[in-house]
Amino acid sequence: MRTEDILAAIETGLWRWDTADGTVTIDAQAARLLGLPEAGTYREAAVRACYHQADWNEVRSVVGLAVAENTLAESRLRIVDEQGTVVRVVRTRSRPHVPEGKTVEQAVLLGTLQEVAEPIPGTAVQTPVTGDWRRSREAFLLDAGRALAEARSTEEVLRVAGSLSMPGFSPDGLAVFGIDGDRLTLVGHHGHTVGEEEPFVDMPLQTEYPAAEVARTGQAIYLPTPDEYAHRFPMFWPLARTFGRSSWAFLPLIVSGRTMGAWMAGFSEPVGFSPDERAVLTTVARMLAQALARAGAAETERELSLGLQRAMMPSLGKSPPGITVAARYIPTGGGLQVGGDWYDMIPLPNGRVALIIGDVQGHDVRAAGLMGQLRIALRAYASEGHRPDAVLARASRFLAGLTDGYEHTNGGDDDEATAPRFATCLYAEVDPADGSLDIARAGHPDPVVISNDGTAVIRQTAGGMPLGIETDADYPTTQVVLEPGETIMLCTDGLIETGGHDLATGWERLRPVMETPGADPESLAEALVETVHGPTSHYTTGPLAERHEDDIALVLLRRDTPMTLSKAPPRRTAVAIAQAEPERISVARQLLRELLHDWADPEQVDSAVLMLSEMATNVLVHTDGNALMVAEVTGEHGERRLRLEVSDSSDELPHKRRPGEMASSGRGLVLMEMLADNWGVDPRGEGKSIWFELYESAEPAELAAPSIPFEQI
Repeated sequence: MRTEDILAAIETGLWRWDTADGTVTIDAQAARLLGLPEAGTYREAAVRACYHQADWNEVRSVVGLAVAENTLAESRLRIVDEQGTVVRVVRTRSRPHVPEGKTVEQAVLLGTLQEVAEPIPGTAVQTPVTGDWRRSREAFLLDAGRALAEARSTEEVLRVAGSLSMPGFSPDGLAVFGIDGDRLTLVGHHGHTVGEEEPFVDMPLQTEYPAAEVARTGQAIYLPTPDEYAHRFPMFWPLARTFGRSSWAFLPLIVSGRTMGAWMAGFSEPVGFSPDERAVLTTVARMLAQALARAGAAETERELSLGLQRAMMPSLGKSPPGITVAARYIPTGGGLQVGGDWYDMIPLPNGRVALIIGDVQGHDVRAAGLMGQLRIALRAYASEGHRPDAVLARASRFLAGLTDGYEHTNGGDDDEATAPRFATCLYAEVDPADGSLDIARAGHPDPVVISNDGTAVIRQTAGGMPLGIETDADYPTTQVVLEPGETIMLCTDGLIETGGHDLATGWERLRPVMETPGADPESLAEALVETVHGPTSHYTTGPLAERHEDDIALVLLRRDTPMTLSKAPPRRTAVAIAQAEPERISVARQLLRELLHDWADPEQVDSAVLMLSEMATNVLVHTDGNALMVAEVTGEHGERRLRLEVSDSSDELPHKRRPGEMASSGRGLVLMEMLADNWGVDPRGEGKSIWFELYESAEPAELAAPSIPFEQI
């Protein structure tokens, strides 16, 4: 015997509901039970019209829970005719199936349909308790709780509440009221046209209106009929009657035992408010109150964050003539969008400008507060006309006093919240006229100089301890001169060390981005930020990032070019070597190697570094003055010229000697004669300059540099 014959004998129909394309396929028995003309495939709306409106909402809830839990869905439904009269009650059972490659929302349901012989209490105008009430209620509350928990704003909470389909009954309008002092205010509404809410926007709490009474007493009010509404609240009934509703529920919104407002749910269909229905409404009101409280706290935090951010956000103002400045500030994601990093540009009394970048230890509100105080102090010291070293020395004493006072006030705890803080800082006094920067550094990363052809070189500068550690720290000053078209980059360590990188690997990651010939400061700043955090990072002109590891401050300053540069602009670097700092020779060697990083012949680079070491060492050994190294590369790639000069204040000219095989000195001029393409000694008004030139060639040099360790020269 066929399955179809068995199902026909027991008057059971089959149906298939494809939720992805919104179609329902039924057999002949199912068509008869639903009151449809024949078997076939129907649109979802055509089948929905066969059910009582309230029952369809229950079907959606029960089916949603079954799909989520992969269990059997069962419910009882009333079938109505074209006039809305109930003609029969059927029971449906179905099992969801998710086709391969589809999502849960695209499930296919296969089920049966069978007429129920026993009568079901209620009529077409009364709220039924159809199907498995407990199961449908659990499904609804699960969905409602999840949706309300995910809402992040009051507007979103109201939108979610307005879309809830309660099991067996659903409101077609709602309003949320809040308490503001002794007044009841309308927070938001759903299901009303613009202007209809005007009489309910603001009223005294003592008004004889259901929501006001609920807010005063904390007790729910249920009005199942228009007559009861008119009897209990005659003053507001003429206004409520215009909405054409049949039943109303007013429930208190209570959080932590405090009534924060009231929720009104209006129903076009009459609702009897049975105990089960009241339980659902009470639970929804509780979840709605918690969602509104969370949304309100989040909105308050966002307003506080934005206000604090606007007040403390670094700003540059207008760049003075001769230079172009671009900057980015990215606070740590999550919580308040402020941190301990900052930058600043300050006009100075001598016509120059001060460029400051710094990083206060920590990423919390205290770090932001200390940053704000330190920033104000630095602006004050700079505006008084102090030199960079004096500004940082005063700022260090200032920060040490602040953190010591905080430690004593809080009992000297050792945890991060109360421990003394320090700050790194780089202060540069910029002369836009000649492109010079006098730099003092307090534990901060060195700047990077980017030449016209895109070569990026870490410019090592003298420095002292971070601010706030010592009250009498010294901060030596280093001068850096930018040629027209060159750019200097200042940043905090968050730009370098994000993503598990250390200082070395972080620079290597950023170097290809920085070495972009002709990049303007704005586009270069954007590219650097995107390399570290992607295009959704938060900075002064962009959206918020969700989360990242450390604050970032970034400043790029370019010395403007008065005229169009040639295709191969000169590349230049310089460093001073004091008598008391012989270790600066290694700094000069490193700068020279970075300047020649793309030189065609590596052996020529070794030769240049070797000659530089010999020339600088001779100055420190044979004179009482300091040495100044200036190196410049000109010409087209593959045919460039390196000219390197080491000058000093001594008038004594070097003499060429022939050292023996075991001699430890006297090799300088001999090496230059062997390795340089051209060299010489030029007397000056005060002192002299020893120089050499190397001409780039794509062919390796035939003469290799002598194998002498640089450290021994």
